[in-house]
Amino acid sequence: MKFTKVIAAAACIVALPAAAQDKADWPTSLTIGTGSQGGTYFGYGSGFGAMISEALGVNAGVEITGGPVQNVTLVETGEHQLGFVTLGPADEARRGESPLMPGVPHESVRALFPMYQTPLQAAVLASSDIESFQDLQGKRVGVGPAGGTSATYWTRFFENAEGYGDVTISNAGGSDTAGQLKDGLIDAFVYAAGLPTGAYSQLAVENDVRFLSMDDETLATMKEIVPAMADFTIPANTYEDQPEDLQTVSLWNFAIAHADMPESLAYEITALAMENHDRMMTNHAAARETLPENVVKNTVIPFHPGAARWFKENGYDVPTGE
Repeated sequence: MKFTKVIAAAACIVALPAAAQDKADWPTSLTIGTGSQGGTYFGYGSGFGAMISEALGVNAGVEITGGPVQNVTLVETGEHQLGFVTLGPADEARRGESPLMPGVPHESVRALFPMYQTPLQAAVLASSDIESFQDLQGKRVGVGPAGGTSATYWTRFFENAEGYGDVTISNAGGSDTAGQLKDGLIDAFVYAAGLPTGAYSQLAVENDVRFLSMDDETLATMKEIVPAMADFTIPANTYEDQPEDLQTVSLWNFAIAHADMPESLAYEITALAMENHDRMMTNHAAARETLPENVVKNTVIPFHPGAARWFKENGYDVPTGE
């Protein structure tokens, strides 16, 4: 049976490669592991799942999860067919250092395509006396859902940076954490998600908010604790109440699949994301970085042969190690 391209004109999805692909071994449905509501993964994944369903004829649904740490394990075990991860947790899982499956190397995970960078972010109510990261010492801080990028790396920072040992950590989804800050249940909301992050956008619209920028000491400490982090600037006016650039750090996100995904399906999913930038941008503004040239940002997860084939056919060098 040959692959018949199903294109929704209103969706503005360009024609997929002319070469017919054998769909005999394709699943009829697949699940995409995303993150919490109010986070970037959920919005990005909901839109991309619709694209897969429309263009490839595979019913793609999203599932709310704890984020990358959980997603990489769900893909490794085959419970999810697709997932979104930041490279830090994915690399640690590949080396058998996942907190969910310690000592078990995640050797079946394969990269598909680059998504965007995830910067660490922090906000407090404008009425708060917290004006710097040092002022978070001794405070109640919401770090996002347990197992997510945010909780993983912010918790690691508070546990290892000098002077932060008395921080009280709270775990909840992005939208719930924003609500806790608004209600005075926590003193600060620190997170990790693509820009703009829905939970922060809504928080800033409904409340007077102060966003925190990392000073040189905090930047250096974070990069020492998490070497995979890189400097990142959140542009001014990304959110209301944010008139100046914010200095922080970030990690790259990639879409992943299990090694057993049919090569032709991995190829078509990768093509769908890489050849439809305008449509991807309607899913979430963070997709502005969902560009094929960013394939080089991943040097830790082996690429799926189907994804690697698309990049090579289109003139992009795939990092070695796959």
